Amino acid sequence: ELMQIRPRVESGAATAAPSLPSGPLSVAFEEVTFTYDDPRPTKDPGRKTEDGGRQMTDDEEELVVGHPSPVLRPPSSVLLANISFFVQPGRILGVLGRTGSGKTTLTRLLFRLYDVDAGAIRLGGTEIRTPPLSELRSRVAMVTQDVQLFQATVRDNLTFFDRRIDDRTVERGLRELRLWDWVCSLPQGLDTPLAAGGAGISAGEAQLLAFGRAFLKDPGLVILDEASSRLDPATETLLEGAIDRLLRERTGIVVAHRLGTVQRADDILVLEAGRVVEYGPRERLAADPASRFSHLLRTGLEEALA
Repeated sequence: ELMQIRPRVESGAATAAPSLPSGPLSVAFEEVTFTYDDPRPTKDPGRKTEDGGRQMTDDEEELVVGHPSPVLRPPSSVLLANISFFVQPGRILGVLGRTGSGKTTLTRLLFRLYDVDAGAIRLGGTEIRTPPLSELRSRVAMVTQDVQLFQATVRDNLTFFDRRIDDRTVERGLRELRLWDWVCSLPQGLDTPLAAGGAGISAGEAQLLAFGRAFLKDPGLVILDEASSRLDPATETLLEGAIDRLLRERTGIVVAHRLGTVQRADDILVLEAGRVVEYGPRERLAADPASRFSHLLRTGLEEALA
């Protein structure tokens, strides 16, 4: 039964030439609607997810036919409705909204963890379902608050066990991010073993590894889902510099809750209940006292978006 399971998200056909252009990728959402479409009764309300859906309770967990791994099936709810925006190559989009507004769902669609119900998403002008998943996910890097680490060396956690990436390449990338000295400070450098789940290292150190992973992919689009929100003070300054270098000459989408994160964005998108309520250049919106973004700045992002 396990071998017969097939993913609902189907890979595009492989071609001799890359489907996605090199360099920074433009991002276009064209009237995108997305719905979790599996309504089921339940004995209790369960826990709320980041996007406002309900995670299933333990007795409701099941292996979903059509998915590559066990997943929690949320009830039917529209997460995004008629979302449209365009990000020019090399620009950084800051995405704001309260918990449940659809921010995380938006980023998952870009990585094709799900497919849209209606509309289209284009990267570099190419419809997102056209390229093979391997190509798409090599050109899109995502760094989230929760970093998944393997019981393996620092090297293997950085390269995802890809032996084609040699130590010289790893060192060059980490030096550019200015993280090489941190790796050298570990007991065995790149050969330092890590426990599964990152036990024994801080959340900030796990974030350092996540940024190293993203940089080594050399992506055209970088997605940061408030990746710096869990940093300890000792590593925050180091990571802030790494974020700037990771986003340099790349397109970025940054899900933000903090003012410092928003300040590096060129454009701002404000979501509310799965809909775009404001979109435009950050400086113009900040200067407009009637804009929602200006109101958020006056109120304080951390308090207003809690």
